[in-house]
Amino acid sequence: MYSLFKLKWIINEGDAGKLLREFLKKEEISRTALTDIKFKGGSIQVNGEEVNVRYKLSIGEEVTVFFPMEYPSEGLKGEEIPLTILYEDEYLLVINKPSGMNTIPSREHPDGSLANALIGYYQQTGLQTTSHIVTRLDRDTSGIVLVAKHRHVHHLFSMMQRSGEVKRTYEAFAEGRVLLESGTIQAPIGRKDDSIIEREVREDGQFACTHYRVLERNHGFTYLELSLDTGRTHQIRVHMTYLKHPLLGDDLYGGDRSLIARQALHCKKIKFIHPFLRKEMIFTAPLPDDMGEILEADSLF
Repeated sequence: MYSLFKLKWIINEGDAGKLLREFLKKEEISRTALTDIKFKGGSIQVNGEEVNVRYKLSIGEEVTVFFPMEYPSEGLKGEEIPLTILYEDEYLLVINKPSGMNTIPSREHPDGSLANALIGYYQQTGLQTTSHIVTRLDRDTSGIVLVAKHRHVHHLFSMMQRSGEVKRTYEAFAEGRVLLESGTIQAPIGRKDDSIIEREVREDGQFACTHYRVLERNHGFTYLELSLDTGRTHQIRVHMTYLKHPLLGDDLYGGDRSLIARQALHCKKIKFIHPFLRKEMIFTAPLPDDMGEILEADSLF
């Protein structure tokens, strides 16, 4: 039995005469997806009749791809956890994740993750799928997370991420006074030798590029807007530490915790072209209370 998720096309003059395999490749149906469709319960049909990928297409024919049913892994249980959903359609979700929530379960925190909450939400709404999180955030980073509802949608977004078409903007509070109004940090990031978690700037690391702009200079910290050309683990946190301005609250990288008990980092905006609606989508999430209160208290000085 295949899932309710399907894609449909009408063959035009430019695709007439192609083998179905060529057409599906052009439409970004991956080889892995074709294997799953063949062996895990999907179906490829032309005008309602099941065919194989060697079928030769004619103009005006209707091609439909039914994807296999998706199931959560045995270790991922659904939980009834409230979600702040900024947008939802049949293909994706945009969620404002609070700080203190893992994106996916970990050994230390097997429950309470966004992935657990998604499975619970899908169970409540009757959607048979599993968790496909496109843009992850650290446990203590708040803000926007993009979620695909199906494996193929996740595949499309992954390609868009690699080509820089999914753009995220962050806000952060960095210790001290960042002197330049704006700047770019290009410094390779790799895992620290004596840690499985901590990263550092090192010559043998992966290329990483962060852009920043000063929004305000406050008493003891600088309010920044940041964007990334790459998506390395802890990239903003590591790069700001490299500049000698660790994020407030980020004790892993030497940040002061007197004003906030987690890294003061928030993903405030995401922008992308919807892979099916073909229109630009922009979503924003306001600064969370703990960061907002720091700004408000600082303005009273």
